[in-house]
Amino acid sequence: MSRNPIKGFSIDSRLVRYIGSDLQRPECILAEPDGSLWSADARGGVVHIRPDGSQEIITQHYSGSFKAAGSEEARFVSGTLPNGLAFARNGDLLISNFGTDCLERMKRTGETEVLFDTIDGSPIGKVNFVLRDSHDRVWITITTKVKNWIDALVPDLDDGYIACYDERGIRIVADGLHFTNEVRFDRNEEFLYVVETTGGRILRFRVDEKGELSNREIYGPSSLGKGAYPDGIAFDSYGNLWGTTVYSDTLFVITPDGEQIVLIDEGDPEKVKALDDAFFEKRVTSEILFETGRGIAPWMASVTFGGPDLQTVYIGSLKGTRIPYFRAPVPGLPMVHWNEQ
Repeated sequence: MSRNPIKGFSIDSRLVRYIGSDLQRPECILAEPDGSLWSADARGGVVHIRPDGSQEIITQHYSGSFKAAGSEEARFVSGTLPNGLAFARNGDLLISNFGTDCLERMKRTGETEVLFDTIDGSPIGKVNFVLRDSHDRVWITITTKVKNWIDALVPDLDDGYIACYDERGIRIVADGLHFTNEVRFDRNEEFLYVVETTGGRILRFRVDEKGELSNREIYGPSSLGKGAYPDGIAFDSYGNLWGTTVYSDTLFVITPDGEQIVLIDEGDPEKVKALDDAFFEKRVTSEILFETGRGIAPWMASVTFGGPDLQTVYIGSLKGTRIPYFRAPVPGLPMVHWNEQ
């Protein structure tokens, strides 16, 4: 294998640019080949940022018992909080809604239907992320079954799980996970990689032709470091796994040989340590938690490769109001929708 292009790479903050304005909680970002970006938004929908930089918020309009998300009333009634996003094959948006605890499907005009809010007859839990593979299977991560997710920020809770939806229906394929967050496939979809936020690490599972998971193992370091609460991940075309830590605001890479390289570190050391201490003592509060977060993408949450050559990196965040981006030394691994639409 040729020399890893990430070796020796550094990010010059002077070369970081921004796109989007007045965004609310741009946690997950999808990129399309035409240059469009789609960002989850706490106002109850997504923001479409066009190639020319203009933007439009598309709010969810629910069928059935949910109210439209465009009003203040609806925000309290439905509690909609789009989190992870994926494109369906026809271009609709699949939304893992951290507020309604549902997996949803939204047309690009806002009409939204609930796909799942239960599994095996029980509430599905805090739906965090959604990913579609080349077989049109949909993978869903459930962070926790605890209603108030802050109460799940403890070191010994492992009620997170992964579900898969295919022609057989929806089923649990892996459980016993610590605050399940984003998942990604490698180039050949041989392994599914999963973030354990409160486990402070990345796991992977081997995937068979039926979509069953096996051979659970740690990928990369057994711990990503003190104060490291990983959130989002994405592969580049070389095989490096890029990732973020949400409260300590770092961008890191795990190389194919398992080395961890930190590219951005903007966390406040004292406030991150205070959170870490509270976490291990099981006394995390919203006050302690919300003291953290700063830098170009406060509460750094996700990594997305885009641009015509897939060599532009966009960073999602929970506290940011715009999206920082920069050039990477290597293209990203194309997501399944890249050449479909």
